[in-house]
Amino acid sequence: MRHKRATSKLGRTSRHKESLIANLTVGLIQHNRITTTLAKAKVMRPFAEKLVTLGKGGSLHNRRLAVSKIGDRAAVKKLFSDIAPRFKDRKGGYTRILKLGFRKTDAAKMALIEWVDGAVVTEVVPAAAVAAASTTEAKS
Repeated sequence: MRHKRATSKLGRTSRHKESLIANLTVGLIQHNRITTTLAKAKVMRPFAEKLVTLGKGGSLHNRRLAVSKIGDRAAVKKLFSDIAPRFKDRKGGYTRILKLGFRKTDAAKMALIEWVDGAVVTEVVPAAAVAAASTTEAKS
């Protein structure tokens, strides 16, 4: 029985799930906004927000804890120097999840997760359109 188990298993082993969440969080730190499934975004949100809380502390111990959780020193550096100072006066709720609809291939619920202080996205451009635009620019 799974009584009082807070997070979803996401159909993975525990180590695979931890690695997935860490990689998604690194992507969020690097790009400030990522598109993923709604279930993954909901599982990732508390993990990312706890890292921001560590970043607000700013000590060497907190840095080492963050590196041990996500394993990417460059992402931790950006988290501590750029992202955490933006939220110094905020007590929580550092991320926002916007529902995007369903994925075409398997009808999975998609979501956009981003930092709260960023601009609100009113229109999401499909990834295929972005790729097509970049290839036409490269040819020009």
